[in-house]
Formats: sequence, structure tokens, C-alpha cells
Amino acid sequence: MRITRKLEFDAGHRIPDHRSQCRHLHGHRYTIMITLRGEIIEASGEPVNGMVMDFSDVKAIAKTHLVDRWDHAFLVYRGDHRVVEFLASMPDHKTVVLDCVPTAENLAQLAFRILDPLYRDTYGNQLRLDRVRLYETPNCWADAVREDLENR
Repeated sequence: MRITRKLEFDAGHRIPDHRSQCRHLHGHRYTIMITLRGEIIEASGEPVNGMVMDFSDVKAIAKTHLVDRWDHAFLVYRGDHRVVEFLASMPDHKTVVLDCVPTAENLAQLAFRILDPLYRDTYGNQLRLDRVRLYETPNCWADAVREDLENR
């Protein structure tokens, strides 16, 4: 069984080598879809009975370890030196410095790697992260899928 929880956050970025508008500082309303795979829990009397995982727990983990860190932050590539220095010059600016260019593809893959160890089999139901889908816009998204990442 697969379940999916959707969360949203706002963040800025730029793609330094892009040939068009995305090379400029700008922001997006990102949507992240977290898909977990596992067996339906059969634990009579437990609050999670009949679930793969409680959706509120899925949200709490993602919010604490990813969404709250990236929300209203500027996601910047460490190698984009001028922008890193510019953002560092602003007191109390929320900046997340990344080891990759903040494309939708790289952010989805990074989100998967951050979240993967956090969703674990606590009820013997073989729970694991299956996919992270990151929408940069309503019409553009990237999928980081377990089977693709494991085959690399």
C-alpha cells in the first residue's frame, strides 16, 4: 500500500548557469508530495490500526526536518559565490547553502535523502519512503524514486 502526504513551502533560488529567466534571483511556492510504502497496520486498539502511517506523523517528520528549514529561505548553491556572499551580508537572512544547484531535480533528490532515514518500520509493516515529488510550479515537477536512487 502507498500513502502520500502533501506539504507546501515558499523559497527562493537561482540557477546560475541557466540561459533564461531562472538565472535571476526568484522564488516559488513549492509543493512536496511524500509517498510512503508499507503494509496496513493490524494492531487492534492502537491509534494507527488500519493505517500505513498516521498522516499527521508523516507531516510532522517532513515539517521538522525539511519544510521548516527550507520555508521562506533562499536555497543557494555553495559554488554560486557572489550570491552566497550577498546573502551572508544580510543580517538574520534565512539562507540554506547546498552542495548542489537548487533545481527541482536536485531538490527532490536531496529531500529524499534527508527524509529516507526518518520514515522507518516501527510497527513491523515494512514502512519506507517510496517517492518524493517536488513541484516547482503547478506544471513542473521532479520525482525522486527509491528504485531509481538505489540503482545508481
